[in-house]
Amino acid sequence: MPNLEKYLQVILDNIIAYAPKLVGAIAILIIGFWAANRLEKVVIERLKHSNFSPEITSFLGSMFGIAFKIAVLLMAAGIAGFDTSALVGMLAAAGFAVGLALQGGLGNFASGILILIFKPYKVGDWIDINGKFGKVEEIQIFNTLLISPGLKTLIIPNGQVTSNVVTNYSKKGHIRLDILVHIPYEESFPRAKTIIEDILEKMPSVLKQPEPQIGIESFDNFSVQISIKPYVHPDLYWDVTYDIRAKVKAAFSQNDIQVMYPDSVKLGKIGD
Repeated sequence: MPNLEKYLQVILDNIIAYAPKLVGAIAILIIGFWAANRLEKVVIERLKHSNFSPEITSFLGSMFGIAFKIAVLLMAAGIAGFDTSALVGMLAAAGFAVGLALQGGLGNFASGILILIFKPYKVGDWIDINGKFGKVEEIQIFNTLLISPGLKTLIIPNGQVTSNVVTNYSKKGHIRLDILVHIPYEESFPRAKTIIEDILEKMPSVLKQPEPQIGIESFDNFSVQISIKPYVHPDLYWDVTYDIRAKVKAAFSQNDIQVMYPDSVKLGKIGD
């Protein structure tokens, strides 16, 4: 029994020696996690008052909370007697390995943060990214989701956004249409222009400001190209484009305006 008493004494001595450290570590964890949750809420509230978007507000708030909790864990481990330098080294090595494995993903992640902060576009905007055109449906941390005019979902990695030119058609609240109409040289341009101006004036979907522009775009071998450039809301781009073309066709027919047939130099009247 002397050996048992000796072992019990050793255990009791270790408990007495490490109990204050263990209690201190537990106290640090409880108080630190409570403080981390409180600070996370404070950071989120401050970001909201700074006009950050909801996406970046919640993301940055959660990232701050996670970073603070990791610091609390390291502090508690140090108080409990663990070698924190070794723990930090292990975390750094693990982070480096994961970073190499997810290099492309981390690039998209960083780009997503930049998009949420600088806001080159927002949900609902019509944009063009590297030749991909569509309406922004969702801005994720790694990707931006676009809906094309053909209702296709385009998933664009955020890394392509920050490394390419982004054309935002909705930033100004309106977009300009570019419609071409061909008339023969024999036809009167002022007369055709007056007819087109009357069409645009009667269309409520065409913005009065900025004013529509109508002019001669170029001179072909057999025709004059008239450029029609009205401004509309981005969501009405295709509807107004088709509507103007239909109305111009009908108005030219009613006013006996001659047009050029695409595959011939023959002049002729246009039907309804």
